[in-house]
Amino acid sequence: MQKDAASILARLADIIDSRRGGDPERSYVARLLAQAPDSVLKKIGEEATETVMAAKDGDRERIVAETADLWFHCLVMLSHFGLRPEQVLAELDRRAGVSGLEEKALRKALRRESGNVSPPEQENG
Repeated sequence: MQKDAASILARLADIIDSRRGGDPERSYVARLLAQAPDSVLKKIGEEATETVMAAKDGDRERIVAETADLWFHCLVMLSHFGLRPEQVLAELDRRAGVSGLEEKALRKALRRESGNVSPPEQENG
Protein backbone atom coordinates (compact mmCIF):
# COMPACT_ATOMS: atom_id res chain seq x y z
CA MET A 1 0.00 0.00 0.00
CA GLN A 2 1.47 3.34 -1.12
CA LYS A 3 1.44 6.03 1.56
CA ASP A 4 1.27 9.73 0.78
CA ALA A 5 4.75 11.24 1.28
CA ALA A 6 3.35 14.42 2.82
CA SER A 7 1.39 12.45 5.41
CA ILE A 8 4.47 10.39 6.30
CA LEU A 9 6.50 13.56 6.87
CA ALA A 10 3.67 15.14 8.89
CA ARG A 11 3.35 12.02 11.05
CA LEU A 12 7.10 11.94 11.71
CA ALA A 13 7.04 15.66 12.53
CA ASP A 14 4.22 15.04 15.02
CA ILE A 15 6.24 12.29 16.71
CA ILE A 16 9.34 14.51 16.83
CA ASP A 17 7.30 17.40 18.26
CA SER A 18 5.90 15.06 20.94
CA ARG A 19 9.45 14.28 22.11
CA ARG A 20 10.19 17.95 22.91
CA GLY A 21 10.90 18.27 26.62
CA GLY A 22 11.06 14.51 27.00
CA ASP A 23 13.67 12.58 28.95
CA PRO A 24 17.00 12.81 27.06
CA GLU A 25 18.03 9.51 28.67
CA ARG A 26 15.06 7.71 27.10
CA SER A 27 14.65 9.47 23.76
CA TYR A 28 17.25 10.20 21.08
CA VAL A 29 15.08 13.02 19.69
CA ALA A 30 14.60 14.54 23.15
CA ARG A 31 18.39 14.46 23.60
CA LEU A 32 18.97 16.19 20.25
CA LEU A 33 16.32 18.83 20.98
CA ALA A 34 17.68 19.44 24.48
CA GLN A 35 21.07 20.27 22.96
CA ALA A 36 19.75 22.05 19.86
CA PRO A 37 20.56 23.70 17.64
CA ASP A 38 24.22 22.63 17.73
CA SER A 39 23.56 18.90 18.18
CA VAL A 40 21.01 18.81 15.37
CA LEU A 41 23.09 20.88 12.96
CA LYS A 42 26.12 18.68 13.60
CA LYS A 43 24.06 15.57 12.82
CA ILE A 44 22.74 17.14 9.61
CA GLY A 45 26.32 17.83 8.52
CA GLU A 46 27.36 14.26 9.31
CA GLU A 47 24.36 12.75 7.54
CA ALA A 48 24.82 15.01 4.50
CA THR A 49 28.42 13.87 4.21
CA GLU A 50 27.41 10.21 4.53
CA THR A 51 24.72 10.73 1.87
CA VAL A 52 27.25 12.28 -0.51
CA MET A 53 29.70 9.42 0.09
CA ALA A 54 27.00 6.80 -0.55
CA ALA A 55 26.08 8.57 -3.79
CA LYS A 56 29.72 8.83 -4.81
CA ASP A 57 30.01 5.06 -4.31
CA GLY A 58 26.81 4.50 -6.30
CA ASP A 59 25.44 2.30 -3.51
CA ARG A 60 21.68 2.65 -4.06
CA GLU A 61 20.64 1.01 -0.77
CA ARG A 62 23.01 3.22 1.22
CA ILE A 63 21.86 6.31 -0.70
CA VAL A 64 18.28 5.61 0.40
CA ALA A 65 19.27 4.83 3.99
CA GLU A 66 21.53 7.87 4.35
CA THR A 67 18.97 10.16 2.72
CA ALA A 68 16.38 8.90 5.21
CA ASP A 69 18.79 9.74 8.06
CA LEU A 70 19.40 13.18 6.57
CA TRP A 71 15.70 13.92 6.11
CA PHE A 72 14.95 12.73 9.65
CA HIS A 73 17.52 15.06 11.17
CA CYS A 74 16.22 17.91 9.00
CA LEU A 75 12.77 17.24 10.47
CA VAL A 76 14.28 17.51 13.96
CA MET A 77 15.85 20.84 12.95
CA LEU A 78 12.53 22.11 11.62
CA SER A 79 10.88 21.14 14.91
CA HIS A 80 13.52 22.99 16.91
CA PHE A 81 12.74 26.17 14.96
CA GLY A 82 8.97 25.70 15.22
CA LEU A 83 8.63 24.85 11.54
CA ARG A 84 6.80 22.03 9.80
CA PRO A 85 7.57 19.87 6.76
CA GLU A 86 4.33 21.14 5.22
CA GLN A 87 5.98 24.56 4.97
CA VAL A 88 8.93 23.07 3.07
CA LEU A 89 6.56 21.15 0.79
CA ALA A 90 4.59 24.34 0.13
CA GLU A 91 7.81 26.11 -0.83
CA LEU A 92 8.79 23.28 -3.17
CA ASP A 93 5.31 23.38 -4.68
CA ARG A 94 5.61 27.13 -5.15
CA ARG A 95 8.90 26.61 -7.01
CA ALA A 96 7.58 23.81 -9.24
CA GLY A 97 7.54 24.88 -12.85
CA VAL A 98 9.82 27.84 -12.17
CA SER A 99 13.23 27.77 -13.80
CA GLY A 100 15.89 27.09 -11.19
CA LEU A 101 18.06 29.77 -12.75
CA GLU A 102 15.22 32.30 -12.63
CA GLU A 103 14.44 31.38 -9.01
CA LYS A 104 18.07 31.80 -7.98
CA ALA A 105 18.32 35.18 -9.77
CA LEU A 106 15.11 36.36 -8.08
CA ARG A 107 16.34 35.36 -4.61
CA LYS A 108 19.67 37.11 -5.24
CA ALA A 109 17.85 40.28 -6.38
CA LEU A 110 15.60 40.21 -3.30
CA ARG A 111 18.61 39.86 -1.01
CA ARG A 112 20.30 42.78 -2.77
CA GLU A 113 17.21 44.95 -2.31
CA SER A 114 17.06 44.09 1.39
CA GLY A 115 20.79 44.76 1.82
CA ASN A 116 21.31 41.16 2.98
CA VAL A 117 24.07 40.21 0.52
CA SER A 118 27.31 38.54 1.43
CA PRO A 119 30.52 40.10 0.04
CA PRO A 120 31.21 37.29 -2.50
CA GLU A 121 27.71 37.71 -3.97
CA GLN A 122 28.25 41.45 -4.27
CA GLU A 123 31.40 40.82 -6.29
CA ASN A 124 29.92 38.11 -8.52
CA GLY A 125 26.66 39.74 -8.73
